[in-house]
Amino acid sequence: MVVSRLYLCPDHIYVGHFGGEAGTEPMTAVDEVRLVAGRGIVGDRYFDRPEGHKRQVTFFAEEVWQRLCAESGAASGGPEVFRRNVIVRGVDLLSLVGEEFEVQGVRFRGNEHCKPCRWMDQAFGPGTLARLSAWEAGGLRASILTDGCLKTDRG
Repeated sequence: MVVSRLYLCPDHIYVGHFGGEAGTEPMTAVDEVRLVAGRGIVGDRYFDRPEGHKRQVTFFAEEVWQRLCAESGAASGGPEVFRRNVIVRGVDLLSLVGEEFEVQGVRFRGNEHCKPCRWMDQAFGPGTLARLSAWEAGGLRASILTDGCLKTDRG
């Protein structure tokens, strides 16, 4: 699994907005993140949530974003619009649900499919929610099992 991009956001933009427009706090691209076991990513909106929180870190497949771009005829936004922390390539994220796995020396447990939501059409473009739902490709929610850092590998 290759880490191609990393994102943080200190604030939620969807929570409390059901039925309305999303907030505007952008995801910030970073080259490195610090992960704390059981707590999350330092500086992210899900850091230090109650024990057992399933969103300590979220993953999204770069290949899914590329497929969306190809099928829509143009990029309607970068992978940050999906609001996942770690953009990876070379792995089937759904195969990690219920499994422990390691990335760059950090251990994770795949908790559940991070299902796409209705905001995807607003974030990327019309039809995005339907495509991601049909492909079962919204990403992965995971718990952090060991402390460590992740860095982008653009190689």
